[in-house]
Amino acid sequence: MARVLVTGSSDGLGLLAAQLLIRDGHEVVLHARNDARAADALGSAPGAAGVIVGDLESVSGMREVAEAANATGRFDAVIHNAAIGSNEPRRFQTPEDLSQVFAVNVLAPYLLTALIETPDRLVYMSSGMHHSGDPSLVDLQWERRRWNGAQAYADSKLFVAALCFAVARHLPGVRSNAVDPGWVPTKMGGPEATDDLSFGFVTQAWLAVSQDKAAQASGGFFFHKAPVVAHPAADDHKLQEGLLAACAEICGVQMFGTPQGA
Repeated sequence: MARVLVTGSSDGLGLLAAQLLIRDGHEVVLHARNDARAADALGSAPGAAGVIVGDLESVSGMREVAEAANATGRFDAVIHNAAIGSNEPRRFQTPEDLSQVFAVNVLAPYLLTALIETPDRLVYMSSGMHHSGDPSLVDLQWERRRWNGAQAYADSKLFVAALCFAVARHLPGVRSNAVDPGWVPTKMGGPEATDDLSFGFVTQAWLAVSQDKAAQASGGFFFHKAPVVAHPAADDHKLQEGLLAACAEICGVQMFGTPQGA
C-alpha cells in the first residue's frame, strides 16, 4: 500500500485518479481549494484518508497546503494534478499579482515540490498542448502581451514538464514523470473533447504506485501508460534552470542548491 497525495482532487481527473487508488487499496489524501469543495471531495471519494484545504492561487495558500501535507506524515507519491484550463481569463487576482494560470499550473507544483517532504515518486500533469508552448521565459505573467488563454495554458504545461525533468535531474533517487492525460471531457476539457475519459486518469495513478518496470522510470513523459516524446525544450537545462530561478524569485524559496548540468 502506498500513501499518495493528489492535488486538485475535488473533481475531474484528480478525483478519478484518487478514486482508482482508493479502490486499489492505497491510502489517499485529497486536496481542495476551500471547505465546500473539500466536503464534496470526501463525499465523492469514500475511503479517502483525509483532505487538505488550501487555495493554490497564492503563495501563502501553497505554503499552507505544504505545511498541512507534511503534518500528516511523509507521502510515497504526490500527483500534482491541480490546474487552471485554457479558457480562463488573464486575471491578476492573486495576492502576488500573478497570472492565475501561471500561479496554479507552474508555481504551485514548484513550491509544493520544494516544501513537501520529498516522496519516492512525483507525477506532474502536463498536456499535449505543451508542444505549442513558448519556451522563451519572456513575460511569464502576460503583463506586456495581449492575453491568449490557450497560449498561456500551453506555456504552463511546457514549463511543468520542464520542472518535472529538472526534478528528475537534480534528485536521481526520486522517480519524477510527466503525463499527458489526453483531451478528455472533464469540466476543464469540455464536452467536445475527443479522447476517452476512462484512460485520462489511469497513467498518473499507475506512475504513482505501480511496481511495473515501465513505471519505475524517471524523467519520462507518458501518454496512456506509454512513454512519448516531449517538446525538446522541456529537457533543455538552460530553460529548466531559468524556470527554477524565476519561480524562486517569485516565492522566495530556492528548490535546489548548485545547478547540475546547467
